[in-house]
Amino acid sequence: MLQVDNEKDIRTVSVFSGAGGLDIGAIKAGANVIWANDMMKEACQTYRVNIGNHIVCGDINEKMKELDGLSDISLVIGGPPCQGFSVAGKMDANDKRSQLIWSYLSVLAMLKPRAFVMENVKALGTLQKWEGTRNLLIKAMRDLGYSVNFMVLNAKDFDVPQARERIFVIGFRGDANLVPDLQRMIKPYRKTAKTVREVLLSLDKAGTGNNQDICRAKITLAHNPVLRKTPYAGMIFNGLGRPLRLDSYSATLPASMGGNKTPIIDEQELYEGAKPWVETYFENLTQNPSAPNTTDIPSFLRRITVAEAALIQTFPRGYQFQGSQSMKYTQIGNAVPCNMAKAVVQMVIDVLREKNHLIYCDQQLSFA
Repeated sequence: MLQVDNEKDIRTVSVFSGAGGLDIGAIKAGANVIWANDMMKEACQTYRVNIGNHIVCGDINEKMKELDGLSDISLVIGGPPCQGFSVAGKMDANDKRSQLIWSYLSVLAMLKPRAFVMENVKALGTLQKWEGTRNLLIKAMRDLGYSVNFMVLNAKDFDVPQARERIFVIGFRGDANLVPDLQRMIKPYRKTAKTVREVLLSLDKAGTGNNQDICRAKITLAHNPVLRKTPYAGMIFNGLGRPLRLDSYSATLPASMGGNKTPIIDEQELYEGAKPWVETYFENLTQNPSAPNTTDIPSFLRRITVAEAALIQTFPRGYQFQGSQSMKYTQIGNAVPCNMAKAVVQMVIDVLREKNHLIYCDQQLSFA
């Protein structure tokens, strides 16, 4: 049974912290982050400006010795770089970034926290290609003395206006032969998100007030559009930047935003309630797909701004991202949505503070 001293705060170490999305959620949930790390210079600058000076910039494998003096750590959190596992990348097991999950494991072995939260891309939790890696990782965590399981969650179910699926591997120090039923445990922390429209209307118009940082990447129509059931699923613009469904949720915001992969917004639809231009264009295309494209892009179509992307990731309004515009978008796209992070870490901290109890799976699961 888990033994916790309720008088002590939740001393937390964060690794692969990025611009601080996971940390903001953890802090709102009650974590006291005393040490953080990332190797991206601009992300570390952003973290310092908004959260604190306790972030150490550099390769975690070269900073391990700095963890020696830390004791009584309740929680370790972090999202190792996921490009090696992502379906958006080359899915290369030999990618150096794929190896950083083992660096996370080394941190656990050194600090022996009461619990941990590791975030990564959905593919690590669902694709057969990564089943061996996933099982090795969980077995290694269990060998360290943790009761471990993983769950794939969608950010839209946790007060985030974005359909972003991610795996969370979570462990509690205790009986490693038992498996936490995370899906049952997370249910009380779910919260329906606002729509993209509701979130973006809380900002000033693009280029004014608190919404200054405009993306200037040109929008052009594809000469050979890929038509699917809706204009929001196909590719009717050049590049991977697709139009936003304002009265629903955004697709996953990528770290490659800033150019033609930046999502597109219709200002007439957003501010005036007009019918989406892209739907009319799509209807015309489907009726006559062989017609030559002579349509001009209307001036009221634009790409989302830095501030809008940050709000869709549920960063606090006014969060000060550092570096070039491209680096700001990268930091936002790489982040764990803050509200999603808060829900997951709150679930873990409530167990550590004995506000809730661990629920175990009825049947033994195999991660051999």
